[in-house]
Amino acid sequence: MMTKNRIYLLILAVAMIFAGLVMPYWFSFLVTVALAKGLVVLGLVILMRAGLVSFGQGLYYCAGAYAVGAFSDYFKTDNLLLLLLVAIVCALVISSIVGLLLSRYRDIFFAMFSMAFSMILYGILVKSAALGSSDGFNVVSPTFFGWTVHASGGNMLTYWAAIVLAFLVGAVIWRYFKSPMGMAGEAIRENEIRVEYLGISVQKVIYIKYIIAAVLASLGGAITAMTVGHIDPEMAYWTTSGEFVFIALMAGTGHVAAPLVGAIIFELLRTFAFQVSPYTWQMILGIALLAIIIFLPNGLWSLKEKLMKGAKS
Repeated sequence: MMTKNRIYLLILAVAMIFAGLVMPYWFSFLVTVALAKGLVVLGLVILMRAGLVSFGQGLYYCAGAYAVGAFSDYFKTDNLLLLLLVAIVCALVISSIVGLLLSRYRDIFFAMFSMAFSMILYGILVKSAALGSSDGFNVVSPTFFGWTVHASGGNMLTYWAAIVLAFLVGAVIWRYFKSPMGMAGEAIRENEIRVEYLGISVQKVIYIKYIIAAVLASLGGAITAMTVGHIDPEMAYWTTSGEFVFIALMAGTGHVAAPLVGAIIFELLRTFAFQVSPYTWQMILGIALLAIIIFLPNGLWSLKEKLMKGAKS
């Protein structure tokens, strides 16, 4: 049976889907990109709950985007579901190989090795003339088996896909966090040796978490590519991965909805900061992050818990 919270979230998702038909396209565009990045951050949160921080999620964010762009261009297809499936397969193949190495490392070594692989992809793409080199190339606007809908001046399919994916993935990851495999991550973060004594393979748990995080990042990259209509190697650059870590720290890891909400807040804050101060908008974001770290060290989601406790008292 569905709990009240799930019913409320389902109602919110349906309301957002219909709201896209009337809201300005710039806002639906912003929400779509934010939710796509929220999927990446949700994967990062899975790793952070196990005590690992990845500065290389841009690897799969970019790989998913380029897989969609290259596949659609080579096979002349614009089917949304097929392109998302291609992004998933791409992430599974790469992460199943890279994860064999990274699952052996912890702390700063995990963070730096993950960033190194991301920068390797960046270097390859910059030198690949067939893939547009540093300029990248355009991506086809998706359809759903030939059907599409335009509202407020843009294609609504990616907006709807982002909302559906956010709801479905959020529900699955919430159940995953409640499962033995999901809770093993927090146990690994607290005491990895004791987990091994219990007969659980820490490397296997981290390997699975890494693959899940990679798939989510690839889906986020695919949605972003089809929404923006253009991809370039900057999607694999370390600053992109750093942005995901920024959002994760800002949002917190207390709930699966935190990365999604945090990504929307981040995009709104960045848009506002750029409008107010186009040359120093990074400073505004930095000040915002410092304020959150000082006053809300567990992220913005902890504010909800504090408000609920205050209401009960």
